[in-house]
Amino acid sequence: MASNSPMRLDAELTAAARSTADSMSRSLSQQIAHWARIGRELERSPGVTVAAVKAVLDGGGGYDQLNVQEQALVRAGWNERIDETRKNLRLDKLLPAMGREVVELNASGQVVVRSPRKGKLKSVR
Repeated sequence: MASNSPMRLDAELTAAARSTADSMSRSLSQQIAHWARIGRELERSPGVTVAAVKAVLDGGGGYDQLNVQEQALVRAGWNERIDETRKNLRLDKLLPAMGREVVELNASGQVVVRSPRKGKLKSVR
C-alpha cells in the first residue's frame, strides 16, 4: 500500500532530482522514488557497476556483459520506461495524425475501423 510521508531533502538533491525528472518525464516524487529503488538494489548488490548499468540504459552498453544483479537493474529501468510510455501512449490520436487507420473493438465486441481520411467508421465481422 502506497503512502505519502513528508520528509525533508537537501536543496542539492532536490534540484538534481527536479532536473533529472524533467529530462526523464517523471514528477519530482517519481524521480526520488526511482532513485530510492535503485539505491536499495545497489546496496543489496555490492557487485554492481552503476556506469555499466547506465550505459546499457542509455543504449551504449552490452546487456550480456552485465552480471545478474546489473541485468536486474537494467530490466527494472526498462520496465519503468515501458510503463511510462504505455501510460502516455495515445494511438487513437497518433495514428490518425499519421494518416493511418485506427482499429478497435466497440462496446459489443465488434471490430471497428476508423479511417483518418473522412472519419469513416466501418464494422468488420
